[in-house]
Amino acid sequence: MSRIGRIPVVIPSGVQVTVGDGVVKVKGPKGELSEPLPSVVQAAIKDGRVVLTADLAARRDASALYGTARARLNNMVIGVTQGFTRVLQIVGLGFRVEEITGEPLKGQTMKMNLGKSHPVIFDVPKGLEVKVDPKKTIIELSGASKDLVGAVAAKIRALRPPEPYKGTGIRRQGEHIRKKAGKQAAGAAGAAVGGAGAKK
Repeated sequence: MSRIGRIPVVIPSGVQVTVGDGVVKVKGPKGELSEPLPSVVQAAIKDGRVVLTADLAARRDASALYGTARARLNNMVIGVTQGFTRVLQIVGLGFRVEEITGEPLKGQTMKMNLGKSHPVIFDVPKGLEVKVDPKKTIIELSGASKDLVGAVAAKIRALRPPEPYKGTGIRRQGEHIRKKAGKQAAGAAGAAVGGAGAKK
């Protein structure tokens, strides 16, 4: 039996959880989320907690599905109460967010200068809020859905991934970029090694 799956999920005050037709719906201050349960997992609400049970004999991966369902349900509760945040950093001369239009949670559009011949337009899905620092180089994404926040952050990063020589591009805050030596530096290092070998 999954040790994670059998831990009940506590329902905080101000959060409503409903279960029906194999779907769990969670509603709170930050929004409303729903998640279908695996066929081997059942949910019930008891004493202010959501208790999951599973038919572990039905499938070989039932125990894994049991634990995953509990983890995703817990993330939903955290999402509608606290929300999730991902921070991206734009690095590069002249690289920045030029403009943000639209309303938070209802769909926003970002216009970015990423060193291309034209501005890059990115449509942020509904349910997310985008904030940019005054220097327009730090992007903060927040929302109730952990999956959506992470997926959108990955899409924005993919617009200009960090290149390995100067490190310019879009990176996750705190992400370490392993830089490569340029051709000139590599050539100088090779010459130094060759010279040392010649002296021997």
